[in-house]
Amino acid sequence: MDNTNNNIELSVVMPCLNEAETIEICIRKAFSWMKANNVMGEVVIGDNGSTDGSQKLAENLGARVIAIPRKGYGSALMGAIEAARGKYVIMGDSDDSYDFENLTLFVEELRKGKDLVMGNRFKGGIKEGAMPFLHRYLGNPVLSFIGRLFFKCPVGDFHCGLRGFRQDIVSLLDLKTTGMEFASEMVVKATIFKLNITEVPTTLSKDGRTRPPHLRTWRDGWRHLRFLLIYSPRWLFLYPGLFLMLLGFIMSILIVQGPVDVFNRVYFDTNTLLYAGAFIIVGYQAVSFGVFTRAYAVQAGFLPVKDSLTKAFNIVSLEAGLIAGLLILLAGLSGTFYSLYVWEESNFGQLDYSKILRIVIPSVIAIILGLQTVLSSFLLSVLSVNKK
Repeated sequence: MDNTNNNIELSVVMPCLNEAETIEICIRKAFSWMKANNVMGEVVIGDNGSTDGSQKLAENLGARVIAIPRKGYGSALMGAIEAARGKYVIMGDSDDSYDFENLTLFVEELRKGKDLVMGNRFKGGIKEGAMPFLHRYLGNPVLSFIGRLFFKCPVGDFHCGLRGFRQDIVSLLDLKTTGMEFASEMVVKATIFKLNITEVPTTLSKDGRTRPPHLRTWRDGWRHLRFLLIYSPRWLFLYPGLFLMLLGFIMSILIVQGPVDVFNRVYFDTNTLLYAGAFIIVGYQAVSFGVFTRAYAVQAGFLPVKDSLTKAFNIVSLEAGLIAGLLILLAGLSGTFYSLYVWEESNFGQLDYSKILRIVIPSVIAIILGLQTVLSSFLLSVLSVNKK
């Protein structure tokens, strides 16, 4: 294919680590499709240190081989994508499982102005033996569902390795991950940055290698899930924290007035009140972590700035947080002094623990929350310091 930068419309990018068995057929298929469809393009191989001669095989067929010293699926792809000269990039594995002879739908959508075109193997067809049972019926559907739930992403097959995108969106997305979770990061960030995403059907065949694949089911599945959680502070911290706080408050309000007898069988008293207080404290910490994570992610460029959050941070200033924290702390100290007064009334003798703990426990919780609010306000102020 023509190597003049201005004439290259498409770069087909493949990661490679000892793929001598299949790298040639993948390159031939990609070039064959370009020739049949009059597309000026190139094939770029991101080689991750192959020792089986894959590099030479690729170069002999006219592909450009980029040596990527940093290990990992994401590293190999990112290095090759950055070296791509085409306006559009289509990436896919070099194990002969993806259909490089049928890239028409991807290119058509890119030419229409789509930023990211995802393949969907469940719509296009998965051939017998092409995808392990756990991946097909558990891993991919569950992780794709979580991705849609957390990020409202319009993608049904989150982990399809065959996908096309504009080469210039790479600098915008600033992809960081080096492993298999690279696939999730691209989709998630494209959604967060409100890029134009669509899906097209594609087929998946059984790969042509005789050795086991690089993918490790549980390890890489966990890495994908971990990434989805880390990039969604709402679902990791905020929503669980709010649930725990609400549950703790409801339990506290019911029990602080007196013991609760359910159906004359279950008796909830101050022991339960103590656990309710723990729910409130842990929930409050989780919510705080969610706010801190969001503030840091925006400052570091991992997540985009939202106008609604900017307004919220302007309203909830350091001074407002300090005032709120001190008021909560004052309420806790007031309850503490009242409990001391009650103790004095009994000449500092033995107290009715069922009654006194209804004062002490909420007071201690308020003191903890007040101090946490004060300290959290300072930390949030530090995280929100504007960069040049």
